[in-house]
Amino acid sequence: MSHNEEREQSVSFEDLTVEHLDAVNKVVEKYLAGAEPTQISKELSLPRQKVVAYIDEWRSMAADNAAIRARAKEALVGADTHYSKLISKAYEVIDEATTVANLGAKTAGIKLVMDLEKTRIDMLQKAGLLENKELAEEMIAIENRQEILVGILKDIAAEHPEVRDKIMRRLSEASKDKEVITVVVGNDV
Repeated sequence: MSHNEEREQSVSFEDLTVEHLDAVNKVVEKYLAGAEPTQISKELSLPRQKVVAYIDEWRSMAADNAAIRARAKEALVGADTHYSKLISKAYEVIDEATTVANLGAKTAGIKLVMDLEKTRIDMLQKAGLLENKELAEEMIAIENRQEILVGILKDIAAEHPEVRDKIMRRLSEASKDKEVITVVVGNDV
């Protein structure tokens, strides 16, 4: 094999490597944006198995590379901060709705907080870079906040029978196990 043939082979190998890493980056970019492998497969016209393999490859590269891991954590911190700001704004909406006695807006605001918290945890979990202990602590904190929010909604439902059925129906729809939530209204006897 001549020197030129070796150089041509190494260039084509490098080209293949660059193309491969570009493909991995495109898949991971969509994955971190919240797309599922099936959706990514359709958008990029790649077999789903290849998309899953690229995501797994990226995870192992990220876990083995301190620089990638640091950048990924930095991106996650940025996204997490963004979610925290959105959640803070949602609480402002809840406070404003409480001030003007707009129960519909208050209910929507509380549901928004719960949805944002769930989406944030899903994002952090999906990245696979959280430690189990951190995730468990975050999940406990979110569950506690959700219990408080559900309690607030139940109190509102008990105090305002005109919106009780709507609140209870929406709480039941939002619950994990599709549990039935009932409010016992005490009669002043």
